[in-house]
Amino acid sequence: MKELLLAGGCLIFLVVYFLWERLRVLKDTGCIPLRICVTGTRGKSSVTQYIAACLREAGFAVLARSTGAKPLIIYPDGEEKEMRRRGSPSILEGKRILRLGSELKANALVVELMSIHPECSSVESTQLFSPHILVITNVRLDHLAQMGSSKQEIAHCFASAFPENGTVFVLEEECFPVFEKAAERRNARLIRVNRDSIEEYPGAVDKMLSWEFEENIRLVLALADFLNIDKEVIRKITETQKPDFGRFQVWSMDVGTPPQSWHLVSCFAVNDPDSTRRVLSRLIEKKFWEAKEVVGLLNLRRDRGDRTIQWLNALEENVFPEFRKIFLIGEHASAFQRRLKRAAKTESFVLKSHLPQRIMEEVPRTVKGEAVLVGLGNMGGPGRELVELWEREGKPCGF
Repeated sequence: MKELLLAGGCLIFLVVYFLWERLRVLKDTGCIPLRICVTGTRGKSSVTQYIAACLREAGFAVLARSTGAKPLIIYPDGEEKEMRRRGSPSILEGKRILRLGSELKANALVVELMSIHPECSSVESTQLFSPHILVITNVRLDHLAQMGSSKQEIAHCFASAFPENGTVFVLEEECFPVFEKAAERRNARLIRVNRDSIEEYPGAVDKMLSWEFEENIRLVLALADFLNIDKEVIRKITETQKPDFGRFQVWSMDVGTPPQSWHLVSCFAVNDPDSTRRVLSRLIEKKFWEAKEVVGLLNLRRDRGDRTIQWLNALEENVFPEFRKIFLIGEHASAFQRRLKRAAKTESFVLKSHLPQRIMEEVPRTVKGEAVLVGLGNMGGPGRELVELWEREGKPCGF
C-alpha cells in the first residue's frame, strides 16, 4: 500500500510539475509579440543574426539566439555573450531563452532551431517557441543518420517545424513539395523568395555580398520587406553588422621557414561536402588562388560518423580535384587515410598533433612554397582553435 501511495504521489507531482512548466512556457511566449525561428542545413546562424540586427535597427527590443560554431545570446542592446553549456545541447534550453526574453521585456525573439530529428524539430518549433514566422535557409545532405539520406527526407524534417497559422519563408529553388503540403496542413502562408528580390536593393548589400551568400541575404531582405522595415535600415546594417564566426572566411598569413605567403580558408563550419563544393567553386570563379597549390585540412569528429563517410565518398569520387594533398586530424584519421589510399589519387597525411600552432608548423614542411590551406569537415575542437589562431595572426582577405 505504501508503495502505491508513493507511486501515486510521484505521478501527481510529475503531472503538476509538467503542467506548471507548460503554463510557464505559454506565459513567456505570450509576453513576446513577434517570434521568429530559423531552420535549415546551412546559413542558419548568419540569417538569425542579420534578422536580429534588422529588427534592432528598426526599433525592436529583440533577443536572439544562434547555435552555430559559436553559440550566442544577442541582447536587445546588441551585446553578444557566448553560451556556456554544462553538457550536450538540448532543446530545453529554449525555455531559458523564453524566460530571458520575458524578463527583458523583449518585443521580438529570433532563434536558430537546433533540432535535427523530425520529432524534436516539431516540439522545439510548434510547442516551445510557437513562432509567427519560420525561415528555412536551404536543404542539404547533412546529419544523414538523424534526418534521412535524401533531400526529400531532410525537407520533411524541416516541414515538421511549420507553425500553425504562421508564415514560412523559403527560397524558391529550395521549395520542396513537402513544404507545400505542410503549409496547407498547418494553414500556414508559404512565401517563396525569388532570385530577383535582391535587385530591389541596388548597391545596398554589395559589402555584405563580399562575405555572405546571396541566398542568405535574399531571405533577410524578404523578411524585412514583409515586416515593413525601411530600406535605409538594411543599408545601415550592411555597414555595421559583423559576420558570424562560423562563416567561411579567408586570411593571408606568413607560415613556415623561411616564411611563405599562404591563404587560409575556413570552411570548417560549412560541414558537408556539397556545401563546401559550392564555397570553393565561388572562390575559383573569382580566381582567388591562381598559381598556388591547394591543400585540404579535414577535421573529423567521433560523433559525426555519417559526415565522415560523406567526405570519404566525396574524395574517392574526386569531387575536389583541386586538392593535391589532404591533411587529416581528429577521430578515425588513420582509418580514413587507409581507406582513402585505396581509391583516391589525392595524397593524404595524418597529423599527430591537434594543437593549432603545431599544425601550422607541420603542414608547411610537406607543402613547399606559397599555398592555399582549406579547413574542412567540422568546426568542433581543432577547427575552432585554428580559426581563432588565424583570426589573431592572419590578415582578413576580401573576395
